[in-house]
Amino acid sequence: VPSKTYDTGAYHEPGAIGILFKIVHGFLYLVQPNSFPQGKQINHFFFKIHRIVLHVWSFCENVVLTLQAIYYEIGFIVSAALGLLFILLLPLVGLCFCMCRCCDNCGGEMHQRQKKNADCQRSCFATFLFVASLIIRQVVGVLCAYAANQHLTNQVRGAKKLVNSNFKDLKIFLNDTPAQIDYLVSQYNTTKDKALSDLNICFLTIVFLKKIHFLVAIRETKEALENVSVSVEVLQEGTERLHANLTDVKMHLSNTLNDSACNAAQAASTCNIIRNSLNQLNINANFSGLPGVSSQLSKVNDVLKIDLSSLVQKVSFNDTPDLVVNQTRNILSDIKAVLESIGSNITTFTKTLPVQKILADLMIYLTQSEAYVQDYFPLVEQYDFYRWLGCLILCCMLVLILVFYYLGLLCGTCGYDKHASPTTRGCISNTGGNFLMAGVGFSFLFSWVLMIVVVLTFVTGGNVEKLVCEPFEDKNLFKILDTPYLLNQQWKNYLAGILFKNPNVNLTFEKVYSDCKENKGIYTSLHLEYLFNINEFLNISMYTEDVALKIEHIQINLSKIILLDEIGKENLLNFSSSGIDGIDFSAYLAEINKSVTKVDLLSFANDLEARADQLPKGALENALKGHANNIRMIHNQQVVPLEQAMSTLNQSIRLLKRTSSELMVKVKNVISAVNAAQFLINNNASQVIVQETKKYMDTIVGYFEQYAEWVKESIAMEVAACKPIANVIDTAVDIFLCSYITDSVNTFWFGLGGSSMFLIPAIIFAVKLSKYYRRMDTEDVYDDVKNIPMKNTENGNNGYHKEHLYGIHNPVFT
Repeated sequence: VPSKTYDTGAYHEPGAIGILFKIVHGFLYLVQPNSFPQGKQINHFFFKIHRIVLHVWSFCENVVLTLQAIYYEIGFIVSAALGLLFILLLPLVGLCFCMCRCCDNCGGEMHQRQKKNADCQRSCFATFLFVASLIIRQVVGVLCAYAANQHLTNQVRGAKKLVNSNFKDLKIFLNDTPAQIDYLVSQYNTTKDKALSDLNICFLTIVFLKKIHFLVAIRETKEALENVSVSVEVLQEGTERLHANLTDVKMHLSNTLNDSACNAAQAASTCNIIRNSLNQLNINANFSGLPGVSSQLSKVNDVLKIDLSSLVQKVSFNDTPDLVVNQTRNILSDIKAVLESIGSNITTFTKTLPVQKILADLMIYLTQSEAYVQDYFPLVEQYDFYRWLGCLILCCMLVLILVFYYLGLLCGTCGYDKHASPTTRGCISNTGGNFLMAGVGFSFLFSWVLMIVVVLTFVTGGNVEKLVCEPFEDKNLFKILDTPYLLNQQWKNYLAGILFKNPNVNLTFEKVYSDCKENKGIYTSLHLEYLFNINEFLNISMYTEDVALKIEHIQINLSKIILLDEIGKENLLNFSSSGIDGIDFSAYLAEINKSVTKVDLLSFANDLEARADQLPKGALENALKGHANNIRMIHNQQVVPLEQAMSTLNQSIRLLKRTSSELMVKVKNVISAVNAAQFLINNNASQVIVQETKKYMDTIVGYFEQYAEWVKESIAMEVAACKPIANVIDTAVDIFLCSYITDSVNTFWFGLGGSSMFLIPAIIFAVKLSKYYRRMDTEDVYDDVKNIPMKNTENGNNGYHKEHLYGIHNPVFT
């Protein structure tokens, strides 16, 4: 069945960002490792929901159902609770931290105690802060969130092409279906024409022709005898001429070798070798003694003077067809009427189907839907831009914090002077410490806002992934839709109830989707046989019953027909006694298997020329080479034609040998077969005609049974193949919802949430590190001799006394 190619490839390859998607999927599996409910679990779960909806429930059932839901969602509940705790505690901790620092506590006092491991602590804090900032920025942080945000925007912008491709495939599906149905109907005419042409063949003539195929063997025998006669004459004349030429060549070679030049020491041995090989130049096969076949050929020609084939043809082809056709004319007309009625019923069936109306309504709805999508797609792109901008602002919040941390690290590291005291630190170092504290302040301001977004997108996107995308991939989602009495309390199968008003039909969403995924016909996928059954209209047997009854009562009289008279039988017997079996086939085959000459003349000529090259240059060498060329000429002009004649003789002799074997038995079998056929015609002609008519009727019915099976198979597998419907579902759920939106949203909260979590250690390290970069108001002062604390130098503040001694000398006093 002709079909067009669909453009939509319902498969999405995310590219490099797919690695992030797999990491997020792995994290979600850790959060929610519970498998999706299946089978009885689904039925039990939704049965309880129905009872609650109908207010037919007890408190215990409600508690059990709630506990089951909590157990299934425990990972998301715990994670969301931690997120809410983060949202509540971090701003509160930040507020308390700020108030504490305002009271010169929690590191708020501008005094740094001197320690022996101060450089080590500063390096560790700087390293930890850099690592935390690096993780926030690259590993699970800003880059991950930004990549997911940009990926979603890019896919939304490119979604229009995929949407248009789906609409185009659906239009092809709707427009191509009527053409496919018309093609199926049109192929009936091809089947009908083949059946009608076979009806015009005379079956009885074929039966008779099977009985007289022996006539062909007689003609082949005559041709073989003629070939043998001609070939033997050619071979006898050719061998005589070849013998004369070879004798002449030997004589001239002998004269040449008797030349005085052969007596020389250099040529004597070569000449002797050539002289000894002259006996090989003789013929090997002798056809002069073979017996002739002229007497056998004469007898066969006498048999063929009476043309048996035209005698049989005169009877069978001229009389029998007219008798049979005239007496079976009504049967043939009935069969033709049946063929026409089948065609008209098929055409009527296709017209009664509401296909055109359904397809027209669907096309209108499809056109309206496409126009609606085209109108609102710019609005979708506009809202997506707002979403992209909002997500970008969230990323910029993190980037702002990172900028302060990196500037603090850069300025603090570059401006730090280990020889300067805490009160004499440079401006660059002090600026670095201020940047770090600014980063801490913005972390407290933005982190709870970021976490609110993370919790909302995590709960939404994670559950969509676990409750929609993964079940859709392994088809468990369809099992929920196929749960008995779920979508309708009175229907076991909801889809069958909608389509056929019969919910007991085993038609499920999963089966329809799977069949369409395999590009099966919509007739099979939706079990449309419950609406209109094509088997009832393609049942050939209901049309042939009346014709079969009429065939049973056929009466035909063919007693006037004579297949083969006594003259024909006598000639067949004369053929069997023509003497072909008396030919001496062994004598012929013995000579045919011999070579024409004792030695291959070409090899002999090449050897002669090679030995002539061994002789001294002169007349002897040239004469021998001339003899070699003469031998080659004899081979080409005489030996080659003789070999061809021997091949023809070989084929003819073998054919005659096969024909002569049990020739009398074969002729008697032919005469017996003709007598049996004659008896059959005289006594059981009607029965033969009925049997042959039934055979041809079965053959013709077989054509239409094949046609009916082909139509059923085509409608089931090829006509209205519903791959575009599966593509629409895959595009909407698997690509748009899961691959485009859910994967991007999940990756976004994964990056944003990871960054927010790493802000906590970053805050701690930044506060600790800022003490080593900022300029202090006071510092510890030590006596150089007694190593006891003294009053600190004052820089606009009261003095400070330190109770514990660390032994770090003030460089001012050294």
